[in-house]
Amino acid sequence: MHRRGRQCHEAVTDAPNTAGMTSLQTAAPAAESTLGEQEAPARAPARLVLLDRDHSILAFNERVLDWAVREDVPLLERLRYLCIVSSNLDEFFEVRAAAHLDAARAGETRGPYSAGGFEALALKTHALVARQYALYNDSLMPAFAARGIRIVSHGERTAAQRRWVREHFHHEVRPLLIPVGLDPAHPFPQVANKSLNFIVRLRGGDAFGRENEIAIVKVPRALPRVMRLPVKVAPSGLCFVSLSSVIRTHLAELFPGRQVCEFSQFRVTRHSDMAVDEEDVRNLRTALRQELQHRHYGQAVRLEVSAGCTPFLADFLQTQFALPAAALYRVHGPVNLVRMGQLVELIDDPALLFPPRRPAWPAKLPRPGAILAQLRRRDVLIHQPFESFDGVLAFLREAVNDPQVLAIKQTIYRTGSDSELMELLREAMLRGKEVTAVVELKARFDEEANINWAEALESVGAQVVYGVVGLKTHAKMLLVTRREGGGLRRYGHLSTGNYNPRTARLYTDLSMLTADERITADMDAVFDHLANQNRRPRLSRLLLAPFELQRSLIAKIDAAGLAAERGEGGRIVAKMNALTDEDLIRALVRAGQRGARIDLIVRGACMLPAQVPGVTEHIRVRSVIGRFLEHTRVFYFCAGEHEELYLASADWMNRNMLRRVELAWPVTDRRLRQRIIDECLVAYLHDDRDAWTLESDGRYARAPRALDGTGAQNALMARYAPPPTAAPPNPEA
Repeated sequence: MHRRGRQCHEAVTDAPNTAGMTSLQTAAPAAESTLGEQEAPARAPARLVLLDRDHSILAFNERVLDWAVREDVPLLERLRYLCIVSSNLDEFFEVRAAAHLDAARAGETRGPYSAGGFEALALKTHALVARQYALYNDSLMPAFAARGIRIVSHGERTAAQRRWVREHFHHEVRPLLIPVGLDPAHPFPQVANKSLNFIVRLRGGDAFGRENEIAIVKVPRALPRVMRLPVKVAPSGLCFVSLSSVIRTHLAELFPGRQVCEFSQFRVTRHSDMAVDEEDVRNLRTALRQELQHRHYGQAVRLEVSAGCTPFLADFLQTQFALPAAALYRVHGPVNLVRMGQLVELIDDPALLFPPRRPAWPAKLPRPGAILAQLRRRDVLIHQPFESFDGVLAFLREAVNDPQVLAIKQTIYRTGSDSELMELLREAMLRGKEVTAVVELKARFDEEANINWAEALESVGAQVVYGVVGLKTHAKMLLVTRREGGGLRRYGHLSTGNYNPRTARLYTDLSMLTADERITADMDAVFDHLANQNRRPRLSRLLLAPFELQRSLIAKIDAAGLAAERGEGGRIVAKMNALTDEDLIRALVRAGQRGARIDLIVRGACMLPAQVPGVTEHIRVRSVIGRFLEHTRVFYFCAGEHEELYLASADWMNRNMLRRVELAWPVTDRRLRQRIIDECLVAYLHDDRDAWTLESDGRYARAPRALDGTGAQNALMARYAPPPTAAPPNPEA
């Protein structure tokens, strides 16, 4: 093996941990052997059977649910993780379920979607939901009760509490409820996606003597799902009542003169992935606004009812929504666990939450006013949320306030409905700068916020474009053009994550600020391409999807495999959120069979089967689920003497490679590259607290845990914990 090739390999598995994470230095690495000592000849690929994507998504949610099970996690945080799983399942059904359901109805027996596949997926989903409610009822609620925190049912309420609930119902709830009795003149009402409703079966005739026995009660979203009982009726501990319990208690009062003989909560989930033919609309923004009005009433894909719902009512609802038995979920508790997250906000007890933390000011980034000058000397890396996203805002704010800055260009994918960053772009326009915003109107579930921002920016004269027809613009970049030295100079920001200050506190991401002329020139070329849609730009440093990104990644994977086959050493370590692109998977398998050592850190769905003898024994896959949502995309390649490290906005999914505008960019600064290797690769390969490994049978097993294990995220929090009184950084340091 060439000496350089061996150094590349060791840089990712055994490098000294310059981030100061001593707890990670002593952990067993994910790959203990050195490639040069196991030179494997190329062999004919054995048959590769990919793992199922949707089952892998559910397996990811099982790993998230584990955080709600863990007793070393604060109690309110456990509840929060339970709610996160419910939210994830909602989105899974909204986006992924319709194709399976349609195949089941059509009796399909072959292909990616089939009746058998639907049944298998439903079986796994039902088991996951059952685990959620068992955890809620048998573990979390008793744990809250032990601390004097209870959700009080009607049967447990005192006389004073019942009077309070009755008054609350009549003053705050009843005026917003309109029971609808079903008859030929009043058909089944439109029930919105994921809304709380009640179905009631009545005895006795109505005011006109008719026997319309079914009524529907829709519950407005504006009503809080959990309310605290006042101290005067609950003097000890914290007592809450659920909205569903309040309505259930007084349900009969909605139907005077009739008898309620059966009732149940219910909630329907609908397909919510909007489909707009961009080639056939004159105004995409207008078309999306119109489509948004129908999102809440799409195809029904899941029906949730109370566990005690009678067969008659369940059959009635299934028939109404045209759903098979496997799409019916009987739940032992509130039909929307997501809304139980309101308890996290209502309970003021720091002991039940993660210790508060304050992100550090980014290393080597001066305080506002000297950032651009610093970038003329060297690039700056920001590791969020361990370092503060405020550094990115400070970069933009400095550009907005600088009279020599002439133009600002930015992509907007998810920025939130209340964004300081967007206000800064508006301020830049008012200060006379040219502002171009590439707004992705089709960012799923953020369409309305992005439409509103597009209109707000246009109202002050910004140039707003919507990217390329048929593609989502998912690249994250911000470009500033400044007059200096008798000419123009560009400053850029590239990120693996969104320009969203809220999620920047919850997601791990990497931002890079740079004045590198080759990178910023490439960024400018990409912005021009998105605005005028001329022919594909020629780039010197950036890799752009849907053009060369996938092809370049495959070439780098193949190069590592061929170098290993020649005995020169081949090493690949890639960190991403999902791995489902079949071409990239086959390239990885090919490289592994040639002897390259491959470690993949994949948070969510992974279709590559790892550690399968004769197929992928040189490939290891691990998933790290921590306090923060892992979101960084880091790709390391070593082929003999050639070593590269890229950051990217793209996961290794077919949609990211071929149906989105994505960017990957190289990190060439030696210090920054080693820092990324230490913090984003080595740390996670050595994680001995929060990691799971993908076994050869396609299942995930918890990685060995050290008794004093710290975990990558905890080590990074300790590494970047700001001192109590931090002095402003020295720009010349």
